[in-house]
Amino acid sequence: MKSSQSLLRELIAIPSVNPAFLPRNDRRAGEKDMGDYLAALGATSGLDVELQKVAPRRYNVLLRFHPGGHPPDTVILAPHLDTVGEVTMPDSMFDPVKKGGAIHGRGACDTKGCVAAMATALMTLAKGKSRPKQTQIIFAGLIDEENAQLGSRALAASGLRAGLAVVGEPTRLKVVTAHKGDLWLQLETVGKMAHGSRPDLGRNAVHAMARIVDLLETQYAELLRGRNHPLLGNPTVNVGTICGGTQPNIVPARCSISIDRRTVPGETERSVKAEIRALLRQAGLSAEFSNIRTAFCSALETDPALPSVKGFLQSMGQKRGSGVDFFCDAAVLASVGIPSIVFGPGDIAQAHTADEWIATESLDQGTRMLTRYLQSLP
Repeated sequence: MKSSQSLLRELIAIPSVNPAFLPRNDRRAGEKDMGDYLAALGATSGLDVELQKVAPRRYNVLLRFHPGGHPPDTVILAPHLDTVGEVTMPDSMFDPVKKGGAIHGRGACDTKGCVAAMATALMTLAKGKSRPKQTQIIFAGLIDEENAQLGSRALAASGLRAGLAVVGEPTRLKVVTAHKGDLWLQLETVGKMAHGSRPDLGRNAVHAMARIVDLLETQYAELLRGRNHPLLGNPTVNVGTICGGTQPNIVPARCSISIDRRTVPGETERSVKAEIRALLRQAGLSAEFSNIRTAFCSALETDPALPSVKGFLQSMGQKRGSGVDFFCDAAVLASVGIPSIVFGPGDIAQAHTADEWIATESLDQGTRMLTRYLQSLP
């Protein structure tokens, strides 16, 4: 039986960069090799294996412990298999290195550490004597969390339902019951092109956009700071990119920005767009709106008093849930009625960094905590 540390090192060595971040046919892109490895490992542990096709050469990996009969309860362990990456990243990022009480490598923290801890816990359960008799447990290795959440959306649409989904993300082993949502918008201003020597004959789209950027980063940001969620704090806005004009001697006819709007429970895509439009209208400004992502990423708020959530909290020795600023697959699963929480070893501060790492103590402790929880299920 592999330890979670050993499994993590093997998973880091299998590149699974989200294809959205690399050129077509880049050998480091896609989750397939990692999925195949986990499927084979699950089969040798006596788990039922299902490959749920989501896109060409991309599938969710479901490893299922089934106690037999018709178990009334199901628990899902749902980390994601993909990592971030870029064309210029060196191959050395996929060479796992253990040093100073940590394992370094792409995905070590986000979220191959969670994959290793959850898979190891389930395989330990499957091979042991202390096994649930009334609870089905499914490890769901999901694709595409880092881009469009295609994996969790496919799982949610499949009809699978459960009493609890534990979504694997680096939470420092804290049980998370709320996370922010995320809306990416593009705003475009339209002006009138003219010769740079006669700017009075044109209408400068960059200048109009500059006023919008200032409005968003000052008045709108201040408005958002006035709202407060008990676990998540306030929603935020960030102008991430700007592009406009063609050359200095032409009055620009178009300018666009992309913004990241982090939401709290109760806010919707429609309400956010309406709010920004109203703010622009009050300032005498206008812009064309379009979505950058294919779907809105909603916020999560799961009731900690639910029996399945309360049971998980008690197993982890925690009295209440916490909140995180980042978005993940939990809200997607919760949207179809599956009570969802977020939990895993590691710290989000190490995610997406050039020298990504996870503390071995956190990994080992997380594996033990998850194993104990699974063995406690009825």
